[in-house]
Amino acid sequence: MSEPLTIRRLIDRITTGDIRIPAFQRDFIWEPDQIAFLLDSIYKKFPIGTIILWKTDNRLISEKKLGRFELPEPRRDYPFNYVLDGQQRITSLFSVFQNDLKPSDDEWVDIYFDYKAEENVQESLFVALEKEEVDPQRHFPINVLFDSVKYRESTDSLERKIVKKIDLLQERFKEYMLPYEIFESENRNNVAIVFERINRAGTELYIFQLLSAWSWSEEFDLSVKFEELQAEIIEHEYDDLCKDTDLLLRICAGVIKGETTPFAILALQGEQIRTSFEIIRKGIIGAIDFLKRELNVKCYKLLPFPGILVPLSAFFATESAEGFRYTDIQKDKIIKWFWRSLFSRRFAAGVNDKQAHDISQMIALKKDENHSFEFPPKEIKFNLKEDVFSVSSANSKTFILLLSQFSPFSFLSGAKIDLAKILQKINRNEFHHIFPIKYLTRNGKTKKEINVLANICFLTRGDNNKILDKSPAEYEKMITGDNKSLYLENALCPLNFHELEYNQFLTEREKIIKEKIENFIA
Repeated sequence: MSEPLTIRRLIDRITTGDIRIPAFQRDFIWEPDQIAFLLDSIYKKFPIGTIILWKTDNRLISEKKLGRFELPEPRRDYPFNYVLDGQQRITSLFSVFQNDLKPSDDEWVDIYFDYKAEENVQESLFVALEKEEVDPQRHFPINVLFDSVKYRESTDSLERKIVKKIDLLQERFKEYMLPYEIFESENRNNVAIVFERINRAGTELYIFQLLSAWSWSEEFDLSVKFEELQAEIIEHEYDDLCKDTDLLLRICAGVIKGETTPFAILALQGEQIRTSFEIIRKGIIGAIDFLKRELNVKCYKLLPFPGILVPLSAFFATESAEGFRYTDIQKDKIIKWFWRSLFSRRFAAGVNDKQAHDISQMIALKKDENHSFEFPPKEIKFNLKEDVFSVSSANSKTFILLLSQFSPFSFLSGAKIDLAKILQKINRNEFHHIFPIKYLTRNGKTKKEINVLANICFLTRGDNNKILDKSPAEYEKMITGDNKSLYLENALCPLNFHELEYNQFLTEREKIIKEKIENFIA
């Protein structure tokens, strides 16, 4: 444990540039009431937690703004102490007690001590108030405690007993020692461990921002590069991938290092990222294009396991200006790998090891189409008759993708299903029940029994409205045209579905679907 420091000393160290908030930290998000409770804890001598600082010679991008205050240029050389844990507390204390800087906007709210409030263990004696809410007869401004002139001016008109109370207040904050620990290391693996353990404790720290800081140069800003890449990803209709910076970092590490552990990510060198970024970009765009073109994965939300993008991006990563052109043999092997990965739930657990293995396989396949590819196990790890349909679950997404491979028709009218539109929406309203909900409810079936995967299909909104609560025997008569069998077959539905009892139907449809799956993973 390092020697604690006073609040006044903390402010001085921030102002001089000794203590810095690195750019990889999240923004200041505490509300004024949270700041007030922090001050109340200090006043009542409650513990507020230990600050963790990282002392290093590494030059990182640091915030030039602390909360709502612009910081002056640092007045010292390396090393610096970067805040790893405690940013919200440090920013709060600095914002309240510093006297030299003006807030950069008018949204800052000052904190006051309510000296007429009754002492209470649970209730805060400190309040955040707009200027018009301040009552000078009971609210004392906290921001004058460390300014002797303003402090005396603010206490001159107060009764002696109130001044005594305010003096005690001042004494407690002046004497308060902020506990902190200094972590000294130039080893990024050690930093990774600290990050991981702080994250386990619930503090939200962003490895992406840390990596951005490490890879930064005057000519290269990873954050800017990713913004440019994200714009391109959005053009390919994979918008939600842009929000998953963890996955994007895994792809970077996968392409450069061949593995995706936190250690691999944090071991990335700035020069490596700078020189490989264009290769990584082509890998990501190539993977997205393959998923859309060859597998009908129209949007990111539809990917049951987004981690599958990592080995796929490694395959398409290339220096070639026109991207990597795959052969039919390579295409067939990747498609088989894709379906086996989905049906075996390969990327549901133990992701790092599996991604590393599959990256090596993909790179070998890229070099030689005849490579003896080590496919995932031939397994089907979900139950079509018991798993409940939910657009957010991996099994449901896999099932949706499977159905989409057969160019489905709405089998009442024979209308072609607009898969591009439906698959991009990915909401429950776009999927319907072969045995209608109301019909099954009327016959005593529970929601869990009704909403199983084997009862789900694509239907147009119009066809679904016509069916409503009709039994299959009733609405089957409404199916017109010579292509009735084709409509049902493409929906992977038994031709005699209308003659079957519900549980029989589920069993028969399961058989049909499993036969199709076996063809995909054989």
